[in-house]
Amino acid sequence: MSGFAHLHVHSEYSLLDGACRIEGLVERARELGQTAVAITDHGVMYGVVDFYKAAEKAGVHPILGCEVYVAARTRHDKVHGVDSEHSHLVLLCENETGYRNLVKLVSAAWTEGFYSRPRVDRELLTQYHEGLIALSACLAGEIPRALRRGDFDGAKAIALWYRDLFGPDNYFLELQDHGLPEQKAVNPQILRLSAQTGIPLVCTNDAHYLRREDAQMQKVLVCIQTGTTVDDPSPMAFATEEFYLKSEEEMRALFPAVPEAFDNTVRIAERCRVELEFGKLKLPTFDAPGGDSTAYFEQLCTEGMHRLYGESPSPEVTERLRYELDTIEQMGYVDYYLIVHDYVHYAKTHAIPVGPGRGSGAGSLCAYCIGITAIDPLKYNLLFERFLNPERVSMPDFDIDFCTEKRQQVIDYVIRKYGADRVAQIITFGTMAARAAIRDVARALAMPYSLADKVAKLVPWELNMTLDKALEQSKAFRECVETDPQVRRLVDMAKKVEGMPRNASTHAAGVVIAPRPVSDFVPLCVNSEAVATQYPMKNLEELGLLKMDFLGLRNLTVIADAEKLIRRREPGFAVEGLPLDAKEVYDMLSAGNSDGVFQMESSGLKRVLMSLKPDRFEDLIAVISLYRPGPMDSIPKYIHNRHHPEQVRYLHPRLEPILSVTYGCIVYQEQVMQVFRELAGYSLGRADVVRRAMSKKKHDVMAREREIFLHGLTDETGAVVVEGCDRRGVPEKIADVIFNDMSAFASYAFNKPHAAAYAMVVYQTAYLKCFYPREYMAALLTSVLGSGKVAGYIGECERLGIQVLPPSVNESTAGFTVSGDHIRFGLLAVKNLGGGFIAELTREREENGPYRSFYTFCKRLSPCREFNRRGLDSLIRCGALDGLGANRRQMLEIADRVIDQLDDQNRRNLDGQMGFFDTPGLEGNDEIPLPDVPELPYAELLAMEKEVAGLYLSGHPLAPYAPLYKTLRAARIDRILTSLEEGSGGYADGAQVQLLGMIGAVRTQTTKNGGVMAYVQFEDLYGAMELLVFPQTLSRYGPLVQAGTVVLVQGRLSVREEEEPKLLADRFSEAPDPAAVPPARPENPRAAAAPPPSAPKPRSSRHGLYLRLPSKDCPAYKRAENLLAIFEGEEPVYIRFTDTGKLVRAPRSLWIWPNAPLLEELCRVLGEENVALVD
Repeated sequence: MSGFAHLHVHSEYSLLDGACRIEGLVERARELGQTAVAITDHGVMYGVVDFYKAAEKAGVHPILGCEVYVAARTRHDKVHGVDSEHSHLVLLCENETGYRNLVKLVSAAWTEGFYSRPRVDRELLTQYHEGLIALSACLAGEIPRALRRGDFDGAKAIALWYRDLFGPDNYFLELQDHGLPEQKAVNPQILRLSAQTGIPLVCTNDAHYLRREDAQMQKVLVCIQTGTTVDDPSPMAFATEEFYLKSEEEMRALFPAVPEAFDNTVRIAERCRVELEFGKLKLPTFDAPGGDSTAYFEQLCTEGMHRLYGESPSPEVTERLRYELDTIEQMGYVDYYLIVHDYVHYAKTHAIPVGPGRGSGAGSLCAYCIGITAIDPLKYNLLFERFLNPERVSMPDFDIDFCTEKRQQVIDYVIRKYGADRVAQIITFGTMAARAAIRDVARALAMPYSLADKVAKLVPWELNMTLDKALEQSKAFRECVETDPQVRRLVDMAKKVEGMPRNASTHAAGVVIAPRPVSDFVPLCVNSEAVATQYPMKNLEELGLLKMDFLGLRNLTVIADAEKLIRRREPGFAVEGLPLDAKEVYDMLSAGNSDGVFQMESSGLKRVLMSLKPDRFEDLIAVISLYRPGPMDSIPKYIHNRHHPEQVRYLHPRLEPILSVTYGCIVYQEQVMQVFRELAGYSLGRADVVRRAMSKKKHDVMAREREIFLHGLTDETGAVVVEGCDRRGVPEKIADVIFNDMSAFASYAFNKPHAAAYAMVVYQTAYLKCFYPREYMAALLTSVLGSGKVAGYIGECERLGIQVLPPSVNESTAGFTVSGDHIRFGLLAVKNLGGGFIAELTREREENGPYRSFYTFCKRLSPCREFNRRGLDSLIRCGALDGLGANRRQMLEIADRVIDQLDDQNRRNLDGQMGFFDTPGLEGNDEIPLPDVPELPYAELLAMEKEVAGLYLSGHPLAPYAPLYKTLRAARIDRILTSLEEGSGGYADGAQVQLLGMIGAVRTQTTKNGGVMAYVQFEDLYGAMELLVFPQTLSRYGPLVQAGTVVLVQGRLSVREEEEPKLLADRFSEAPDPAAVPPARPENPRAAAAPPPSAPKPRSSRHGLYLRLPSKDCPAYKRAENLLAIFEGEEPVYIRFTDTGKLVRAPRSLWIWPNAPLLEELCRVLGEENVALVD
């Protein structure tokens, strides 16, 4: 081992403080010739597993530790001021016992001692000190603080207490010198303390970054954490640039008089030997009836098989079941299946909707037989090996969807069954992605918001985008960085922090279940009051812990609510077991009438459905799998082959049984596995391993497997392990082409079990909409209450001939409900009405009949504790009391008097008091007469409805403008919001759009430069969105930016993380008179999308999509042609062929409607500089 080891190091998991990336840390230690290095993050062990693996891989000895916070008194004391200060203490794991004890300490610091920081105390240290080596820490340690106060005797007492606790060989006094005056004062005292007590010394550098030049980057991180800037830094910022991973020579030069302080680092490093155990399952035991979980599991599977396949199932079924049972038992996952079955069974028996399946687990016949999934894997040729096989390294994973509203009930059941200490949620880390890094760094560098926004939006918006990729892909971004020194400085710094963890939160669905308390295995933390593991999901799987995903799916709630409404007229109705071949359902989807259907609402998907014209369930599975970036350009081929099966050709006859279900196209991951098995004789387990390697572009594995695929594999004895294509009669040339095709498509191919399960939800929601539109749309509207989608779905109801009636106290319930041939608005959407009051209103109506008058309504509900003036006012204003013999103006004028009178009566009845002149039995005759006043103006009634319900209920001021949306090619707000939420359709950040609607509330604000900008609530017939109107635009169009004005507004969409989409308004114009505008041409749902920023705009003034291609014969032309065919529309397409220099207009069949997925795919295929959209 080298002559020095860093024992006090903060990685990137000392969030927004440590700047040592784990991979870089071990590499830097190795570069410096240091054979060991520690990780000691502040109060957490987040990065321990990744650090351990990285160090082992690099040949550097990992020392696992943590710099804990020690409470001023006890961990239970949490008095402001008194307990606000906490001291630091470095703890290093000497052995496995020390590791387990550190896990316990850090966990208890969070779950018991958290007070601004996770804190331990002397009681915990006494309980869990064994196997740990302690260092006295930095200036924030107890001893340096006592010395700085001039309390040498107190420091000595503290040091002796720690020495006696940890042992004379396990406690060290730290020396540090970063050029700080406080250290210059304290270090001589530490040397004196060591001399008097015999406590050994150790020299550390409290490293927060790797190299001296990284000091500014670490300062930026601290500024991001504290909301300060480098010009006015936080007190947490370091005063010098010495907190880096120094060489042994640099360190020894700091304290040449105490060489033993450096030698001790090596002795400690040699003693710290911890081996983390990977791959060994730590599954909880399922308490099976009779005590034999294997026998119970086989019994459940057999019973389920007979229930689903009859008393005499075919050999295909029995053999598949036996194979799966043997594999599951051999690999030790019987209890895993039983645990999942148990909580799924709990949900189903407690009226909690459960999804049909999710992920590759839907390919398991055992899961289907015991009710975990609801998709027949044999019917749809789903492979078990995709989920579980002996050659799979990673753990399998059942992800289960539950009704969003009741998901927590299932988690609570699991906690009750296994114990709160054995169940924990799972941590996840928010990282600084490319755009976020630019924005964060710009704030820390005190750069203008406008600059940060402009630069961030030049970064392409796509999954896993990095700044380096953005510089390669976006010409505009690259030019901006190259030509502007300020932007270059910003991006250079952003690249340094990009990808670092920014904050810790709780995984939305992940839960871990352990056989003993979770803190016996991994450290815990507390996020938003939820106890969570400190290791993320991937680390937990590597350590062998059981991870479950309890996901919430809103559509399951919609289906369940629709079922309840349908059962009012069809008591036995259930979506389970619906026929999957209803022609009317496929006709509806083929017509593009899929608004409200799960995952089928985007404009692009509607067009695919209209072109494909699905007529069977397999088509829905394929659509879900193909409509994604990557495989999208295969859609035209799939559609063509679907309509012309006689033209499908297979490279080899062995492919036909595999690809016939998808008309000759490779769509699913399972098909790749089957090709390996059928053509080359692979086991499905080995085929899955190769498929994974292909999807991750592991070129070394692919090169080796190509040879095996072509020519087979034999073992050392000459026995054939894999036959290979040549032994199976597949010519090498054809086999090579097939391997290339699979390699190209493997990263895009989709998980068929997942697609099949979600296709079931698609079909169920489509079936309900088709055959029970009122019940389904009522349930759907209830599910989106409070969102911008309500107006859009009301519009869909109108298209279906279903009127959405205003709320009524004599018909409405909390949610939307069916009223005859129409839908009645739900009361929960009305302001100031609580669930308790609505329940009481409904109960009173059901028990004692409808409400007859305004006064009797108030009288019957006045005893209810939640009945009040504000709620009554909202009921009047939204029209829920219309039809009770009074107009809204009359009710508003007497409401206060009625409530006062009834309150007085209720008070007297409660007290048992009557006035001297009160006459018993006459209380019902004192109804207050209605004033003789006319109803309010219609416009005022609409405004009231909007105020308290968020929508116009009895009409809409924009209704006369409905025909203009097509004529003016105005975008619909509901479609914009749906497109952005799903990441599909025609809208993205920066897209240019035109809206037609009405100005609502206007809020102005003075900018730093003295200008006035406006925040405008804007709505159209279908939804609402906020407009940002900057000073120059507001000064020009101010007279039009007034509440109640109907306008056309043009601008750019602004889509930012964790914010509602907004429109940056550029131009306003008064909406034309609806009567004066000629009717629109046939509908063209074109959604305007912005050209990529770097795309050169053609000199032509003609609007359309412009492409540049080498020639008409190049492969890129065919791919572009396929993409254009998917999105047929009204926008012309022009192509310039560079070989001839000619610009030609594409055939009408290739004209398109512009949208983000199309433009992104074209840019990916042709290059961004070869694609431009001109509006």
